[in-house]
Amino acid sequence: MASFSLLSTTLALLLLLFLGTSSAQLSTSFYSNSCPNLFTTVKSTVNSAIQNERRMGASLLRLFFHDCFVNGCDGSLLLDDTSNFIGEKNAAPNRNSARGFNVVDNIKSNVEKVCPGVVSCADILAITARDSVVILGGPSWNVKLGRRDARTASQAAANNSIPPPTSSLSNLISSFSAQGLSAREMVALSGSHTIGQARCTNFRNRIYNENNIDSSFASTRKGNCPRASGSGDNNLAPLDLQTPTAFDNNYYKNLVNRRGLLHSDQQLFNGGSTDSQVRTYSNNPSTFNSDFVAAMIKMGDIKPLTGSNGEIRKNCRRRN
Repeated sequence: MASFSLLSTTLALLLLLFLGTSSAQLSTSFYSNSCPNLFTTVKSTVNSAIQNERRMGASLLRLFFHDCFVNGCDGSLLLDDTSNFIGEKNAAPNRNSARGFNVVDNIKSNVEKVCPGVVSCADILAITARDSVVILGGPSWNVKLGRRDARTASQAAANNSIPPPTSSLSNLISSFSAQGLSAREMVALSGSHTIGQARCTNFRNRIYNENNIDSSFASTRKGNCPRASGSGDNNLAPLDLQTPTAFDNNYYKNLVNRRGLLHSDQQLFNGGSTDSQVRTYSNNPSTFNSDFVAAMIKMGDIKPLTGSNGEIRKNCRRRN
């Protein structure tokens, strides 16, 4: 009788251990029963936003990056500042730069209508990133879900964790390594710069002072980015001159031709260890697509809150 009791206790403990482990795992079918209309609801809202403004796809994809790189993919980026709380929106990498928060609000509102209190803002960012890529012509993937939302955010971590456009290759490799991402994954994820735009203040020094840049490309960019600091700082230029609203491999072709807009972009093809990978992606879009998908899935695995950690926010901008 005692041995049976011991066996029962052992099995119960093993079951609890298994449940504890499995609850920490993300799953592509996490909401299949609790919110079966999730994907169609998100995609229709994302599609409307991108049809309204093609640039929005890049902005939504970037939100996912900037969320995941700061204490994990937990929706912390979306929290507004309060009188006793300083969030990440006004950190240097996000201030006057991160955008699309209103679109996330719309998505969350529409999701709440079909399944209230079920889907986290962190998961909405993950789905939105995938949908943005697909709508702009890029590859698709099954998004792993089950993240919960952070109750806190860190402006200091945002300032320290997101690599700036002035980064060297070694800085980029170490920044991504700190998130558990390899140099190869860093180069693949950098391909997100095949869409979107950058402000003059982030590429001024490159077009006026750097030598590893195509002269005609530099001249073109100088047309809307004056040399004087403070003049035209917010003027925009496409990260990919050829197809700025199409997700393709032209970003890498530009790097090979010394037409990377940001200093950090051209660092990937500048006589260093990542040159061969950039050349491969410039010649093989399918290789880039498959590597990008694998890297996006891995990035989405960075320190998620699961189980009873965090919360499911009703409003992405504030804690419940």
